Amino acid sequence: MEWQEELSDFTEYLKLQRGLTDNSVRAYRGDIEKLIKYLSEEHPEVKPEMLETQHLQGFIVWLSENKISPRTQTRIVSGIKSFYKNLILSEKLEEDPTEQFQPPKIGRKLPTILSVEEIEAMEATFNTNKYDGVRNRAIMETIYSCGLRVSELTELKLSNLHLDKGYIGVEGKGRKERVIPIGEKAGLYINEYVNGMRKTQKITEGMDDFVFLNRSGNKLSRIMIFNIIKEAAQKAGIDKVISPHTLRHSFATHLVDGGANLRAVQQMLGHESIMTTEIYTHLDDTYLRSTLQQHHPYLDDEEQDKE
Repeated sequence: MEWQEELSDFTEYLKLQRGLTDNSVRAYRGDIEKLIKYLSEEHPEVKPEMLETQHLQGFIVWLSENKISPRTQTRIVSGIKSFYKNLILSEKLEEDPTEQFQPPKIGRKLPTILSVEEIEAMEATFNTNKYDGVRNRAIMETIYSCGLRVSELTELKLSNLHLDKGYIGVEGKGRKERVIPIGEKAGLYINEYVNGMRKTQKITEGMDDFVFLNRSGNKLSRIMIFNIIKEAAQKAGIDKVISPHTLRHSFATHLVDGGANLRAVQQMLGHESIMTTEIYTHLDDTYLRSTLQQHHPYLDDEEQDKE
């Protein structure tokens, strides 16, 4: 077997069988290409069927020397495991050399979130007397109201809007469809945009069903969504590293903090595993301290002695 040939087959598998987006496919390819680069430098004789644990261990060291973070290393190892899983499924290999190999352990990093007040401050920066302002306000309201990924927002279709019934349909990772309730405010701004200013513009052929368009009549790019949200945060004076995903994190955190069922949040976010959703169950210091004071007798006595 040759690396490039198997990488090409793996790419087709990701696109056709797993239905991944172009961005995800590029990420997977990049993981395997890093391994190929390492092997070409250190073990040029190693073919895909010759990979051993010692090669993977050396690869992790090589990644560390090249300033690749443990979190990214973990993702790369996951990509390599998927590559070999495909070789097993296609019966090109009988044993998986990556099966027993574990990526470096990493801590769980809590995501950056925005408070309700910060979100309201960002919303207030949009001039809804202008075309871009109405559209951009609708974009932000939709991401926060539904917890969408950027790719889900750019691919959102008019045919999947059911605002009169209070929900929208989106296509998530792996082309999996899900239904999400949408807030009244988000629905109002989408309606204002779609039935107002959007109707006055010329739309590029084939783009008629996409909700959010640029001035040229094409669907918005991921980069443009990032820029819209980043600019709103800057205008609102928010000193945090903000991206559209921050709104998704905030959506989930505010639901969980408000007592929402974790399974329901998982479904709305489109997470395959409930463990991914559990990151939003972090508690604030005030709640933890009040719980300790209420239930731990020693801490309670100490606090009373100080008063």
